[in-house]
Amino acid sequence: MNLAQLLQHLKTDTKFTRHVTRWEVLPAEPARHAPYPEDLDPRLVRVMGNRGIAELYSHQAEAVRHAAAGHHFVVPTPTASGKTLCYNLPVLDTILKDPHARALYLFPTKALSQDQMHEVHGIVSDLGVDIKTFTFDGDTPETARRAIRSSGHIVVTNPDMLHQGILPHHTLWVKLFENLKFVVVDEVHQYRGVFGSHVANVLRRLRRVARFYGSDPLFICCSATIANPGELASRLTGLPMAEIARNGAPRGQKHFIFYNPPVVNQELGIRQSVLKSTRRIAERFMSSGAQMIVFARSRMRVELLLTYLEKAG
Repeated sequence: MNLAQLLQHLKTDTKFTRHVTRWEVLPAEPARHAPYPEDLDPRLVRVMGNRGIAELYSHQAEAVRHAAAGHHFVVPTPTASGKTLCYNLPVLDTILKDPHARALYLFPTKALSQDQMHEVHGIVSDLGVDIKTFTFDGDTPETARRAIRSSGHIVVTNPDMLHQGILPHHTLWVKLFENLKFVVVDEVHQYRGVFGSHVANVLRRLRRVARFYGSDPLFICCSATIANPGELASRLTGLPMAEIARNGAPRGQKHFIFYNPPVVNQELGIRQSVLKSTRRIAERFMSSGAQMIVFARSRMRVELLLTYLEKAG
């Protein structure tokens, strides 16, 4: 049974639909493409073409144009929409044209940093040029840190290491700060509350240190789809932010199903546990062979649910 058949089966299952408060279907949308900007380095265009990317999505092309114009901007497009090219293209284009240029990438987790390192290394390898990309975190050995400070074109780190390992020792990072052209802040939607206010102050310190060394980097922010990405990015960085709101990537049909667990005690109004309801729905997807991702509010719940599903086969 494929996914379409499973959804149709759920629609005709009254035991399931009686607990559905809303079932909304968003239609599929085709991709919107745009040509590569004319001033983009032809070596980059060639490498992208060899990777099967003959054209950019419209939001990627818009991002490259904003960067070329010197505008700080935020890209709040969904997962798998090609956000990484929105900053990798302008950063690599600038370094290809100016080998002294430097960029700083900030990610909230080590896993995201490693993913980005793999992506950048792949493009640099295809380019066949000497652009050095390094991860700088708590596990980086001291011998490697010296090499990163002196020769890293792109330094991938996190807000904590920026706060503790880079800014207090800015005299050791003169080459980075004197030539800093870009600061990329990914997952900005995670920087909220007290943590967000701390990161905002760290970024202001970063800008102040950069100014001291004579540079004025362009900030590129990326976010999940949220209501106010421009306002959030502006408050986080203290800079005016252009917002690239229109996503050019294709989108498949989406079903949003709001399911309310059944009442198990009518007198007290007690409903079936969310975990049990989730387990039953997930088992139906598993039995049909459909791929799925289940989110929970804690790791313990995820592990418990995984145990139940493994036992169910």
